[in-house]
Amino acid sequence: MSNFKILVVDDDPVTRQLLKKRLAKAHYDIETACNGDEALDIISNRVFDIVITDMMMPGTTNGIGVLEAAKDRWKSTEVIVITAYGVVDNAVEAMKKGAADYLEKPINLDELMLKLDKIRNIKSLAKDASDLREAMDITEKNAADTIHNLEFMVSELQHALSAIRKILVDRDLDPLERISQALEIPPRQL
Repeated sequence: MSNFKILVVDDDPVTRQLLKKRLAKAHYDIETACNGDEALDIISNRVFDIVITDMMMPGTTNGIGVLEAAKDRWKSTEVIVITAYGVVDNAVEAMKKGAADYLEKPINLDELMLKLDKIRNIKSLAKDASDLREAMDITEKNAADTIHNLEFMVSELQHALSAIRKILVDRDLDPLERISQALEIPPRQL
């Protein structure tokens, strides 16, 4: 979890500081932004595993703008939006635009930690699935190469056996001569 990077975006300094301390205590790598515009600058240069953003902030960029910028710039970034109590419509809009989850204010830190664990577990499963898919692709390629090589060897052996059979059934040759010629078939074909 020490490599798990989270950006906290909130115009309320108390909320920012509270989240920063709690998440740092849980060994997350935390960065903060005091508004959406600052968050856009940060997101444009650095990738985060999760962005936790307030929906309503002063300035030109609100939480939806932060969500859209994060998802456009870094497809793997998950976003949790923080919405005012009872304003579920905002959370629904955010979920339609790709938010992983939402929290209502006042923030329940235990609920936040559960949501972060869920996202971390999903990301871990996705990475494991990707690693497994890559390993399967490599295995399939190696198996295809091995099958191709075996088919080539079988073909060479069939040609060699056919040549040996042709020599051994040639009644115009002395039996010892037939054996001698059969033994002269190049070893690479055997």
